Amino acid sequence: MRTTPTITAFERSPDGGRGLARDMRVRWALEEVGQPYEVRLVSFAQMKQPVHLARHPFGQIPTYEEGDLVLFESGAIVFHIAERRHGLLPGEANPRARAVAWMFAALNTVEPPIFDRDLVQILERKEPWYEARMRALEDSIRTRLVALSRHLADADWLDGDFSAGDLLMVTVLRRLNGSSLLADHPNIAAYVARGEARPAFQRAFEAQRAVFEAASGG
Repeated sequence: MRTTPTITAFERSPDGGRGLARDMRVRWALEEVGQPYEVRLVSFAQMKQPVHLARHPFGQIPTYEEGDLVLFESGAIVFHIAERRHGLLPGEANPRARAVAWMFAALNTVEPPIFDRDLVQILERKEPWYEARMRALEDSIRTRLVALSRHLADADWLDGDFSAGDLLMVTVLRRLNGSSLLADHPNIAAYVARGEARPAFQRAFEAQRAVFEAASGG
């Protein structure tokens, strides 16, 4: 008998209730497969304590516990969920392999310059190299979005039906919502909106936002 998984999430998320923290990916995956879960909220101080470091050696979130299994890294957790529960990976071998490839593409190719852009905006805005650094990152993002737009064309999802590859890609691209980078590619903007419109995404978003509002006294 499966036990109810427990994930960790920020007690006070720095994303301002926008659903950008990486526990959102895990929440969404669990909602897509219809798996109930519990959440352990941790503070920034608790994330660096031995009890949490035993779950995540780098002291971050999310983590995932199910029985005697403990996982860290959002992509690995989503992959574990997708492999063991129906709804996030195709049944046939080749489509399944392609969906996994898109999971890696989202996290290894598309996400790094997008996440770095956010960090630079927060941490390096007053530095003399800020403008040059931002130009370089945005050029890198544009290159990736051009390729992604060309592949997506007028399809709803990256490769046939919605998969874990789409789930991760949408969570990565959401960081560009409201930017000209995303607006330059209407088909990608529509793709992100389709992901956000999924009932499972909405449930996950509301669950994460409720934590933010409770922490903020909202």
